[in-house]
Amino acid sequence: MKTRDVVIYNGERFQVPQCIQRIDHRATHGWQLRYGGTKLYSDGRYGASAAEALAQATKELAKRMSKLPAPTRLKPEPSRSKSSELPVGISGPIVRERRPNRRDCSFTVLLPRFGEAPRRRSVYIAAESTYTIERYQEALEKAIALRQEAEELYRKAATKAKRSEGRALSAQLRGA
Repeated sequence: MKTRDVVIYNGERFQVPQCIQRIDHRATHGWQLRYGGTKLYSDGRYGASAAEALAQATKELAKRMSKLPAPTRLKPEPSRSKSSELPVGISGPIVRERRPNRRDCSFTVLLPRFGEAPRRRSVYIAAESTYTIERYQEALEKAIALRQEAEELYRKAATKAKRSEGRALSAQLRGA
């Protein structure tokens, strides 16, 4: 699991895992866990020890990672600046001229892949002479299904990776 070096207000240094942030503000000093909701582990509650508060936050992080689905950065809805009514990751219809006087149209679907660059797929709608609303709807349904399948695979891969990190973190905590 990725960690970073954090120096707190009194000069102590800690290696802090992702999803845990340090809060030092006025009378509040502690570690905030940000995974599956937030929870503050205050230094004062653990005998005025930032190290013990961090240990408790890290223990809870490992527990949550082993049970909860991984958070993703996939957009749940289209941005407000998107000019079409199409769902996230789908654009079009795109009209292309293949040969002189021969045009066809398709949707472009962005397929996210965990840990890799996303792929683009084209879903054919029809040629200019065969274009109908029914063909448009069928192609849109196929594009939506492709996107949903890719998102589901992305979420499963992200959760699998986070659970693996959680197991490694738990093993590290047991060994410490």
